[in-house]
Amino acid sequence: MGLGRKATIGNAGDQRLTSGVTVVLCDQPAVAAVQVLGGAPGSRETDLLEPHNSVDWVNAIALSGGSAYGLDAASGVQAMLRERGVGFQFGDNVVPIVPAAIIFDLYPGLDKSWDRYPPYRELGYEAAQAASVNFDIGTHGAGIGALAAGLKGGLGSASTVLDNGITVAALVVANPTGAVTVSDGPHFWAGAYERDEEFGGLGWPARVRPDALTFRFKGQSAPAPVTATTVALVATDAVLSKADCKRLAIMANDGLARALRPVHAPNDGDTVFAAATGRGGSGSAPRVLTEIGAVAADCLARAVARGVYEAEALPFRNSLPDWKMRFGGSR
Repeated sequence: MGLGRKATIGNAGDQRLTSGVTVVLCDQPAVAAVQVLGGAPGSRETDLLEPHNSVDWVNAIALSGGSAYGLDAASGVQAMLRERGVGFQFGDNVVPIVPAAIIFDLYPGLDKSWDRYPPYRELGYEAAQAASVNFDIGTHGAGIGALAAGLKGGLGSASTVLDNGITVAALVVANPTGAVTVSDGPHFWAGAYERDEEFGGLGWPARVRPDALTFRFKGQSAPAPVTATTVALVATDAVLSKADCKRLAIMANDGLARALRPVHAPNDGDTVFAAATGRGGSGSAPRVLTEIGAVAADCLARAVARGVYEAEALPFRNSLPDWKMRFGGSR
């Protein structure tokens, strides 16, 4: 993700369930906020993150598959952190602060059976234990069951270091209602923001076809309910207040609009967390915060495209193809 040991990331998944969990652990409490723009969100502890509410920081953030069942992932992360004595101290008690958001990946025909309790608490615990500077993207963690319109979705990340030395990074689970490519072709909507050929090096098409603005989204040709949502975290090592993080989360949502079409739809639960570890320079000055927010949106757009580009199709009959299966020879 690009923040070194200030934030580590862990994945865990269950291939039988075709679902999983991705966890971001902060080595020290991080100031955080959130902005929810999707019409069908599923989340935990998001009210806590509003600037006017108490508790300015978090210990971890969980991104999970499983729809509302996946909110249990945060309990597993909380259990692991409590074992380590990490969290808000209340006398002899410790309460880890772990906000969470979920995608809908309960697709018909796939095995989502379990006993009394869903597996996401244990997956959250496993993901937290596995947290590292190095982690896999694509069809890993919460990206296992992610799908976009017509293509396999996935877990993506991207980062940038500003001229002033401040690092900005994004982590996303791309499971949108909308499409990630132009005109059902190989070019990503986020192509203008690509760096170092990180998602194929195609850039934008030399000529945009007349049908480029034709809507392509899940469920448009079938009465089945649309199962979607893109959840993300943008993070920086700048020193920011909780209100600054709120503005950062608002600005970063533009990255989803640059990478997906349509976005923030009624069946999307699009949720973007923002966190600041406070190990770098001050980011509260309007000029600096503006740059951080703009670059966070760029990183988030890149992360969406990378998550789809690196994804691998699920090994099931009639599963959606991944980008490389469809367009790998297009470069």
